[in-house]
Amino acid sequence: MKSCLVVFVLTAASLCVAQDNYIESFGSPLGSLPMLSDAQTRSISAENPTGEPGNGAKTEPNAPDAAAAAKCMGKGWKVKPRVTLKANSTFTMAQIDGPGVIQHIWLAGNGTIYRDCVIRFYWDDEITPSVEVPLGDFFAEGYGVSYNINSLPIVVNPTGGCNSYWPMPFRKSARITVGNQKSEEIGGFYYQVTYSLTDVPEKAAYFHAQWRRTNTTDPNKPEHILLDNVKGKGHYVGTFIAWTQLSNGWWGEGEMKFFIDGDKEYPTICGTGTEDYFGGAWCFGDTYSTAFLGYPYCQKEANKIPEHALYRWHILDPIRFNENIRVSVQALGWWPNGCYQPLSDDICSTAYWYQTEPHNPFPKMSEPKYRWPR
Repeated sequence: MKSCLVVFVLTAASLCVAQDNYIESFGSPLGSLPMLSDAQTRSISAENPTGEPGNGAKTEPNAPDAAAAAKCMGKGWKVKPRVTLKANSTFTMAQIDGPGVIQHIWLAGNGTIYRDCVIRFYWDDEITPSVEVPLGDFFAEGYGVSYNINSLPIVVNPTGGCNSYWPMPFRKSARITVGNQKSEEIGGFYYQVTYSLTDVPEKAAYFHAQWRRTNTTDPNKPEHILLDNVKGKGHYVGTFIAWTQLSNGWWGEGEMKFFIDGDKEYPTICGTGTEDYFGGAWCFGDTYSTAFLGYPYCQKEANKIPEHALYRWHILDPIRFNENIRVSVQALGWWPNGCYQPLSDDICSTAYWYQTEPHNPFPKMSEPKYRWPR
């Protein structure tokens, strides 16, 4: 286990500070902390929207977007801690000139915006986004409600404090937008993006994430496609699924499949069942949230449609591909006669991966009414 941890920490540290051999010097996965670096730490928030040095807390208490609570304290005392997302508009949360790496993103907002708002990331002045996901699903919150997640790259704390620690390198520029697709404005949107301006190693790939939704109504092939039409060299690092169960009984018998570098009918990697892929067993006796995998949310109240949220992060076991990758999951349960039953379920997923650019354009994002939970 120690050697596995060393591999992960070296990978993350090479993006942040480009230091070598630090674990050998200090004998600990935290050994990079004493190492000096020429990287420059910056952070963007409503209080410092450009991230420039010495540019925080400058809003005047009489400004139109100032917090009313600051009128007695004056400039420099939490005058602009949040922004309002205008109706049917896109807010640029961060615009950064590189090279550098995004290290941490925190945001908070009302849970009802989780499917109405879409977060997008653009690297190096690209036209089509490398990340395009409903806001909540990016942070593994799939149903417009907030539940806790205690994992390594994604943490969600009470109440609705969403955190991402995925390292996201860029060479020329990084742009993050939040599109409010509601017909009304959203007040009280809080955010912070922390990054380092630093050299990026030649082999560092770009972070990507994509959302998809399927009603698995085909009885001959009840399948949800998480990812397809990916071209380039890279590695798959994470899966989040919001699985809405529309049938009685057990719903997670289907296999996760990874078709790699030209696989056709049969995949290179094939799991043994849905709960097995997410690190559980025997139909999930309870919910759980761990560093790399979890089943943090299960709604089984009477007279309500059952809902399940699941994640798995391939941090110590990234799935490498040289040319292309396709990822799918089957929707299977059981008939009373002991045979597999194809299920007509509602499955939403977010796939996370790193790859070389340019990337193929994503499928068109559906309208909000087709993204809302049932």
